[in-house]
Amino acid sequence: MSQSNEKFMTANFHAHTFRCQHAYGTEREYVETAIEMGIKKFGFSDHVFCPFKNGEVSGMRMKLSEVEDYVHTIEQLRQEYKNDIELYIGFETEYMRAFYEEQVKICKDYGIDYLIMGQHFLGTEFDGPYAGTPTEDEKVLSTYVELVLEGMQTGNFTYLAHPDLIHYIGDSKIYDKHMRYMCEEMKKMDIPLELNMLGMATGRHYPNETFWKIVSEVGNKAVVGIDAHDTNIIQNINAYKNCINIAKKYKIEVLNEAKLRKIS
Repeated sequence: MSQSNEKFMTANFHAHTFRCQHAYGTEREYVETAIEMGIKKFGFSDHVFCPFKNGEVSGMRMKLSEVEDYVHTIEQLRQEYKNDIELYIGFETEYMRAFYEEQVKICKDYGIDYLIMGQHFLGTEFDGPYAGTPTEDEKVLSTYVELVLEGMQTGNFTYLAHPDLIHYIGDSKIYDKHMRYMCEEMKKMDIPLELNMLGMATGRHYPNETFWKIVSEVGNKAVVGIDAHDTNIIQNINAYKNCINIAKKYKIEVLNEAKLRKIS
């Protein structure tokens, strides 16, 4: 029996696959669950490959050698379920200066539909701090904002996933200064910010209402992203409602879907 209803989303562009090494289930299971929930557009955005030069092996993203299978699998499902749902192939990626151009070229070669930015690290997982680690260092906060905006200015990212992942616990005025600047610049570029269902469902430090109050005052638009690492979160209507409630509380406009930006 379908669980679709007017209180759930119709489009999601944030979902992962087993290739990132910390997500579970098959793409088919994700697709069938999305259909059951009444989702009409569903995008896979697994953690992007990184062409490391020194033999590093990531434990949290797919390998470059897996991209072809990733694309092929979703293309097959897109054809099979074309009458039930629209499927899209994307990546969630950090903006990493050293690898960005090569990653974009490979994405274009494979016909990837879109990118979302999830700035988990200020560098890579091998040479940069994790953005979600609590810090009182203003330089970490300012570097996060700098990288996000530099990446967004390329025009290749559809939206910013969990923008409040950065976990600054120092002076609130410093947090406000940098995050308000980020929001103001994002508004100029008309790029939405994501209310993250996974963070909500698992009790993480985001969505952070301090951040979303700034969003309200600046006037940014938002989207809700599932950030699916299994099928259960796709079915979590309460997490969705709680994200929507934050938006209602602060009078933030939530888009029904993000407009996908073509990779150039």
